[in-house]
Amino acid sequence: MNNLLPRLPFADWIDTGIDWLVTQFGSVFDGLSGFLKGTVEGAVDLMAWVPSIVLAVLFAVVAWLLSTRRIAIFTLLGLLFIDYLGYWHSMLQMLSLVITSVVIALIIGIPLGIWGSQQPTAKKIISPILDLMQTMPAFVYLLPAIFFFNIGVVPGVVASVIFSMPPTIRLTMLGIEQVPKDLIEATEAFGSTTWQRLVKVQIPLAKPTIMAGVNQSIMLSLSMVVIASMVGAPGLGEEVYRAVTQLKTGVGFETGLSIVIVAIILDRITQHAGKKKQGGTLS
Repeated sequence: MNNLLPRLPFADWIDTGIDWLVTQFGSVFDGLSGFLKGTVEGAVDLMAWVPSIVLAVLFAVVAWLLSTRRIAIFTLLGLLFIDYLGYWHSMLQMLSLVITSVVIALIIGIPLGIWGSQQPTAKKIISPILDLMQTMPAFVYLLPAIFFFNIGVVPGVVASVIFSMPPTIRLTMLGIEQVPKDLIEATEAFGSTTWQRLVKVQIPLAKPTIMAGVNQSIMLSLSMVVIASMVGAPGLGEEVYRAVTQLKTGVGFETGLSIVIVAIILDRITQHAGKKKQGGTLS
């Protein structure tokens, strides 16, 4: 069968396309690379300027305001434990990479989700692309990112954005589409415009579902930390990768535990923030 059908050179076409993009838009990629690198490093420098104990307390206060007292206590103890293990700066690097990736994913993903919820044609275009993004192995995202941005923190950010964006888009569309039809009909009866209906009714009622998408995006971005370390992204993932290559089981366990602590903190805060916002809206 393989001898009867000619093999199309898909790989060559892709390589040619990437080379053309790098040649034509190299300055754009360089500018974007400088912006992303400066953003991540600036966030690290800003957080590193604050003493670790003070920053841990600030994070605990934020956790208390957005979630519960138990989560705030866990946040404080967990961050102090990471500092005690000596991975505070690596944790800040990882956190900056994750925050930058998630913010970009939300800036792009939420408007796309809103667009898809309002335009059936847009949803038909977006959904297959999301299927491709979610089924593609995470390692594949690193290859074009390296070509466009070289090695370092920027390919890690770009790969994390692409990998973590689909849940935000899907759950934004889902949350808006699940708003009861009778409420939509009521707003139309009162003469509301599409924008007024979207801002005052659909998005507020869809907030819990949208926050679930934010939560999933954060978790997926964290899962890219170790993978991104293979292309030079700093942080706890780099420590894990180094421990694996050097067969240092203890160091690998410590850094892995630190990643788990950060993941639990971010997961619990975003989960309870969505419920708290919903409760505040209903009250």
